[in-house]
Amino acid sequence: MKISVIGAGAMGGATVEGMIKADYFDNNSIVVSDPSEAVTKKFSEQGIRTTTDNALAAKEADMVMVFVKPWLVETVLKGIKESLNPEKQILVVIAAGVKSESIKEWLGEYCPPLFLCIPNIAIAELASMTFLVDCGAASQRQTEMVKAIFDAMGNTILTDEAHLAAGTTLASCGIAYAMRYVRAASEGGVELGFKADQAKEIVMQTMLGAVKLLEASGLHPEAAIDLVTTPGGVTIKGLNEMEHAGFTSAVIRGLKAGAK
Repeated sequence: MKISVIGAGAMGGATVEGMIKADYFDNNSIVVSDPSEAVTKKFSEQGIRTTTDNALAAKEADMVMVFVKPWLVETVLKGIKESLNPEKQILVVIAAGVKSESIKEWLGEYCPPLFLCIPNIAIAELASMTFLVDCGAASQRQTEMVKAIFDAMGNTILTDEAHLAAGTTLASCGIAYAMRYVRAASEGGVELGFKADQAKEIVMQTMLGAVKLLEASGLHPEAAIDLVTTPGGVTIKGLNEMEHAGFTSAVIRGLKAGAK
């Protein structure tokens, strides 16, 4: 399958990095289209074909992935629509807040089977939490094919368009929220006497350990917390102090704000 990636900024570039690292893809089947010479040079040096011509990239592909800012989606899609072949291609649009109804209106008869997709930047390390929406015209085989591509770079959940904003804030924005915890805990570690880099290393390994334990045990997080909170111990004192400061409420409010 030939895949064209149109727009290789932060998210598009991270996805191409993931494709390069995953065994699932052949670099010769990937084309990156981007107006930045620095971007095209970077991927050309890694054996990826590059161009600055979006329409040319789209015409050659079996699957067209569009990674541009939401306010550029209409312009980019209208610029490539006559290069699209609804009978032979699949279109994947990665742009938060852009509705499938709008995309279909912009492309009209040129619109191939359409998927909306929201990964996160951990896709570069094959660790994305990706949300995928089949917008109605794809066959089961096409849906399975698109899901398999993103599964090669992390985990993928098939959802409906109504839940895409929630998925975005929980996983795409959510990776930034997790990093903010790493920063806060690392700063706390410095106050406790560790050097900054060492504190960050401790916090990252601790987060990794928490994830591994939850994956292996299948426990609800609160049940896992109970395993390390002894009566009158330091863990419960620390947790309660965080809750007094509104920890859980702040996380939920942040997620809800991101979904608006």
